[in-house]
Amino acid sequence: MDLALTIFLLSLGFIIALIAIAGSILPVIPGPPLSLLSLLIISFEKDWQPFSSNFLIIMGIIALVLVVIDYIVPAIGAKKFGASRIGLAGSIIGMIIGFFVFPPFGIFIGTFLGAVIGELISGKKGEAAIKIGIGTFVGNLAGIALKLSFSIFILVMYISALF
Repeated sequence: MDLALTIFLLSLGFIIALIAIAGSILPVIPGPPLSLLSLLIISFEKDWQPFSSNFLIIMGIIALVLVVIDYIVPAIGAKKFGASRIGLAGSIIGMIIGFFVFPPFGIFIGTFLGAVIGELISGKKGEAAIKIGIGTFVGNLAGIALKLSFSIFILVMYISALF
């Protein structure tokens, strides 16, 4: 490949890896799949030498699992603390509203407040609703931590493959 295309592809892969880290926190950007894309770009650019096909397949499986977990872990956290369907729906609505009203921290605040409001609507008392809001918040943080760990690992692998 010519030098301009090489520089373009390597820069694009690096930028995608950085966006993936942001996507590990922001729900509108698919962090783990973008991290995987960055590995595929550098692998393509370097004639599939930096990473084995087994490594890329494993990273693909992990990215897929993380996407699924991203939807499951907050719900598990909420359910573990006794959330109702209305509370779960409230947490999702709160997360979306929070993202637009006070990005990026509004995601966390909105998830918590949405779950609490949903639980109050469903008839739970204040303390129980707050406990469920905390469970939803903790589940959300756990999902973010998993995605962020994966995306940072991929960025480190990407940078090491550059040299």
